Amino acid sequence: MRRVVLGLGVLIVIGATAPARAQDPCAGNTRFLVGSGLADITGPAAELGMMGYARLDQKTAGIHQRLRSRAFVFVSPCNGRRVAFVSADLAFITQAVKQEVVRRLGATYGPLYADANVLLSATHTHSGPGGFSHYALYNLTVLGFDRQNFEVIADGIYRSIARAHDGLVEGTVKLAQGELLDASVNRSPAAYLRNPPDERARFSSDVDPTMTLLRLEGVNGEEIGAVNWFAVHGTSMGNRNLLISGDNKGYASYLFEKLKGTRYTAARTFASAFAQGAEGDVSPNVFGGTDGGGADDFESTALSGEKQFMKALELYDAATVPLAGGVDYRHAHVKMDALACPAAIGVSMLAGAEDGPGFGAEGFTCREVSNLWRLFVCETTTTACQGAKPIVLETGTTKPFPWTPEVLPVQIVRIGDLALVAVPYESTTMAGRRLLATVREKLAPAGVHHFVIAGLANAYSGYVTTREEYAAQHYEGASTHFGPRTLATYRRAFGRLAAALGDGRPVPPGPAPRDLSCCQTTLQTGVLFDDKPLGKRFGSLYRDARPSYGRGEAVRVTFWGGHPKNDPMTERSYLQVERRTDDAWIAVASDSDWDTKYSWQRNNCFPTLACSHVTVEWAIPQDAEPGTYRIRHDGHWKSGWDGGVRPYSGTSREFAVR
Repeated sequence: MRRVVLGLGVLIVIGATAPARAQDPCAGNTRFLVGSGLADITGPAAELGMMGYARLDQKTAGIHQRLRSRAFVFVSPCNGRRVAFVSADLAFITQAVKQEVVRRLGATYGPLYADANVLLSATHTHSGPGGFSHYALYNLTVLGFDRQNFEVIADGIYRSIARAHDGLVEGTVKLAQGELLDASVNRSPAAYLRNPPDERARFSSDVDPTMTLLRLEGVNGEEIGAVNWFAVHGTSMGNRNLLISGDNKGYASYLFEKLKGTRYTAARTFASAFAQGAEGDVSPNVFGGTDGGGADDFESTALSGEKQFMKALELYDAATVPLAGGVDYRHAHVKMDALACPAAIGVSMLAGAEDGPGFGAEGFTCREVSNLWRLFVCETTTTACQGAKPIVLETGTTKPFPWTPEVLPVQIVRIGDLALVAVPYESTTMAGRRLLATVREKLAPAGVHHFVIAGLANAYSGYVTTREEYAAQHYEGASTHFGPRTLATYRRAFGRLAAALGDGRPVPPGPAPRDLSCCQTTLQTGVLFDDKPLGKRFGSLYRDARPSYGRGEAVRVTFWGGHPKNDPMTERSYLQVERRTDDAWIAVASDSDWDTKYSWQRNNCFPTLACSHVTVEWAIPQDAEPGTYRIRHDGHWKSGWDGGVRPYSGTSREFAVR
């Protein structure tokens, strides 16, 4: 730029250009501070509705595997910035959970962690307890807000971040990418085919088969953790399952962590997150509908989880290229109903998707809705804004508060030359591709080479489809709350974030979301008291083990027990499989393990109708060490006299494993 003074104070600027980007102090940097943390977020294991399939009759009745929050903290000393990324075994992250986690972090660390640099995402399991939102639609089929589950989730996520923070060490973050081709299918191919042919021709598949993995290790070679992103629904476990499960991603994490010797009760240990991507129209049921290829839901979950685990392990072992650059982020809130449409859901949302059938079928009529869900008022027409959507409920205009959030967070996190695009919704494959194209255009000139959708992050607002897919009004389009302009609105918002991040500029924070912690209602009931038959104690045997078993057989033991809501046994276990050594009993499995099941069932014993049966099942692995074993059950019972909650335990007979 050259300045010329012509006299009389007149200044002409010749060849003016935009200000040059300041020298990046992190250019070429490959050293970070990295830490990982794990915490238990398993909520009430009995009589609480599950979140995902929206079925009133799907209530928790035990645990197959515990749910975890896996946190990773990344710090770049070159610019002093840090981010915390979390992948939690939940259906989604709610604004209520994000607000509470940030509040707890602020109370501990001051301004070190805040909305802008904390990214909470969910794996999207459909087999976890619900009731942890402050918005009515997401609590509707769970019968209201559940304080106990909310506290377990918020505290667990907070503790996982705190553990990652406390375990920070100098290290590197290495990236690897590859394709996993046989683990996902598009469950709504007819809607996908409405996208322009020339756009579809640019991609080899109607799903995104890419897995992107980060390997975290210390400078001394210590293995700290791994996190990968792969788009596939958490619907290997079907809508009849009643046991808490992390579904296919939870099982994949378990396999990886078992291989690396993870200790779930340790403050510092290896964590492996299988995080979610643009899974809105992507199913693990590769044979269509609800068929994942297994003989039952458990086998289908194992098949899907094993595929993801094997690919992740391959990438982990091959990861040699370190991320280069610094840590940075941009975050804002957007009032979506002012920029697109007031939120509403369509008729086909009630039908469910192909891998999670609900009521009727996609495209069924308003008259059919009135016979199924009398609570909803189905209009025969739509609004001008919502276009092709026949509206069943306008969730954005209910009083005194909307049933779904209207102020949503948008966030981009940069770790070296990787950008995580955190979306508060479920994105279809093509909608995700278009959004990443917008972000890539702004950030590629700033040295960002890898881009990932971090799905179901920081809040939840249904689905987002392309405009063409929306017109089909399949389940995904009917669940796109803010109408046909939703994706375009988000692309503009994320484009502004990306441009500001690339140029090093701040962004306005936008309007604050609601805090509805004041105003929650519930039909949830606690435990009045527990009872047992005369002559029995809590922990007494109802059905004992056999004297001996062979490998591959299943041991089943039933106890007179207490209600799991008395104590969620966080960071502990309702069961132990114990093997006798020369001088002690050692635990070889707990309710975190795939080979065990903890089941609870109400047993209406006379006269109080307040008895419980607890059944512990152990599928003896083929590599189990021969010897003498026993099953132990631990729980809590509530007194009907003083309301006190007291621990109890019981053990089976000793039995031999041949």
